[in-house]
Amino acid sequence: MLDQQDVAFFRENGYYLNRSQLFSPEKLDHLEDIFNEHLADKGEKLSDELDTPHFRDPRLLDLLLSDEVLDLVEPLVGPDIALWTSHFISKDPKVGRATPWHEDSAYWKGRLSEYDRIVTVWLALGPSNQANGCMRVIPGTHHNGFSEYVPTDKTVQTFHAEIPGVDESKAVYFELERGQCSLHDGRIIHGARPNTSDVRRTGYTMRYFPASVKVLDVPDNAGWKIWLARGKDGAGNTYEPDPR
Repeated sequence: MLDQQDVAFFRENGYYLNRSQLFSPEKLDHLEDIFNEHLADKGEKLSDELDTPHFRDPRLLDLLLSDEVLDLVEPLVGPDIALWTSHFISKDPKVGRATPWHEDSAYWKGRLSEYDRIVTVWLALGPSNQANGCMRVIPGTHHNGFSEYVPTDKTVQTFHAEIPGVDESKAVYFELERGQCSLHDGRIIHGARPNTSDVRRTGYTMRYFPASVKVLDVPDNAGWKIWLARGKDGAGNTYEPDPR
């Protein structure tokens, strides 16, 4: 678990790099096998568009609701933890698109009652470095509130809009080895350059929020599934059955 110094660093900077292995080798291999199945079955989707795979593949819930992950995020989220979403993010060798500067929270605006203490675990399923387009963040920007956006070109970027004028000299690059992970606040400004290397860059994001936060009854949440991962609900949310 994170100690008080780690938590203080995260609160100030909006991120933390966890250099220890999150899962056992067997669990990591199992997750990679699941990813490879989803990649093979993606059809016309691009490799970086494998969103909410746990909605259709309950095998992932064994990992998303595991003590390994929940013990890691509890010092940041609190004892009552809900699963918000997950996402396979894979940048193909040489052609993997850039991820523009953005805040995750901007894509959930109006869907939740609060946006602080939403934490994303970005687990590397292979090496993630500057050559193959690792994630990078602008420390401290989770304190800024929602940013303004301008349109971008989705043929070369993964999203339709980006935050302009970001000072890239302040960026911290999340270089990770397979099995290591990063944690970042849902409000921090982050992005990634394209993959110009010969090595695929693959991560699995696991995102959690306090169960005291209300998932609002709005059209954008229609059909959205959440799970109570640990503790108790404090917002009157409706959760999917716990498979454990």
